[in-house]
Amino acid sequence: MTKVDSNAVNQVQKRALGVFTAGISNGEFGFPPETLIALDRGKGARLWDTDGKEYLDFSIGWGSCLVGHAREEVVEAVTKQAEKGSNFSYLNTHALKLGEEIQRVSPAVDRLRFCASGTEATMYCQRLARAFTGKAKILKFEGAYHGANEAGVTSLFPSQNLEFPIPELTSAGTPMARENLLVAPYNELAKTAEIIAANKGDIAGVLMEPLQRCTPPIPGFLEGVRALCDKYDIPLIFDEVVTGFRLAYGGAQEKYGVIPDLVAYGKALGGGYPIGAFGGRADIMDHVSEHYIGQDNYVWMASTLGGNPISTCAANAALSVYRQEGVYENLYGLGEYLRTGLRKIIGDVGEVAQVIGDGPLAQIVFTDQPVFNYRSSAQGNKKKGRAMMLELFKRGIFLNPMGTKLYLSIAHDRAICDEFLSRFEDSLNCVREIR
Repeated sequence: MTKVDSNAVNQVQKRALGVFTAGISNGEFGFPPETLIALDRGKGARLWDTDGKEYLDFSIGWGSCLVGHAREEVVEAVTKQAEKGSNFSYLNTHALKLGEEIQRVSPAVDRLRFCASGTEATMYCQRLARAFTGKAKILKFEGAYHGANEAGVTSLFPSQNLEFPIPELTSAGTPMARENLLVAPYNELAKTAEIIAANKGDIAGVLMEPLQRCTPPIPGFLEGVRALCDKYDIPLIFDEVVTGFRLAYGGAQEKYGVIPDLVAYGKALGGGYPIGAFGGRADIMDHVSEHYIGQDNYVWMASTLGGNPISTCAANAALSVYRQEGVYENLYGLGEYLRTGLRKIIGDVGEVAQVIGDGPLAQIVFTDQPVFNYRSSAQGNKKKGRAMMLELFKRGIFLNPMGTKLYLSIAHDRAICDEFLSRFEDSLNCVREIR
């Protein structure tokens, strides 16, 4: 148990540490106890804590607030719906409209269902693949995060460099992952093909982030995985929880031109409100039909908050923003502006690091080697990376110090990026000596 100096924490910190494990209400941030804050409000790309301190937000709700905080269209839609009811646990007009729009924009989706989070969406995709094929194992790519389900957190940040396809349990309490999960290296098609060929009789589905974290696919990789799945009749599952509506209005499917058999959505879809959706081929999705109850291939699916009118009206409003002219051109231009600025500062300071990402995403890896998958990124200096993120936080940049992933939103602009870059240079100079 971590000892905390009571003199080093303020009243909010004491309260948080008394209620929440490590003082964090929803997990993962891992801030040192003496740096804990409570956020009070957000607008656009800025946040304010209970002491009135302003932060530039480069976490943006872990990417869920692509429209920015308190976007007018979203606020108006939610306010109007709130007085009409928040949840019916049943089909409603907002859900129907949203479902039709997802179906229109996603070539993978013949049918879909709503749930409450991306974690649920990717879980249901795996369950459907197993029911459809009658097989048990899911193949994922090392270092990918697919939500808090077992496959999502296994081999997430492994340290043992086990021989592929052996999984490493990143999280305790997930013993079945040893039996039901295979792991392949992202962007290494030959090794992936070898693993799939050797296990083709057991693989229910191949689950992947098309753009894994901030690492883009090398040319031909996604197409190669799609071809392998076709060859062995294995459903291909795209986790578009991050890439959906972010890399393009049609997500990774539009950007890369590769169509999966099942797809999971979340984050940016909800405009900052909790949402999940999964869909795919009709013959696979049919297995969640309640008319299958009693049959061996029926997949139980129910979500109390899935498709609720508050989240779906917020999502419809968010999608109306994404459809505005120039949105994605601006997001891509801003992302390139930030990544270019980061590279220039790194060079000017004399540091060695890689800046990766695409669209409105960026990540800094302190290594002199190219980054193309998890093991190449794991060679980076994580100690320096965390120290740099904490230095940025001290300087009023809100982000997740557990990693170096940065999210941009529609509410960001070059002026905000310039403010960030100035504070990044100061932070980088403070951690230069860390080895």
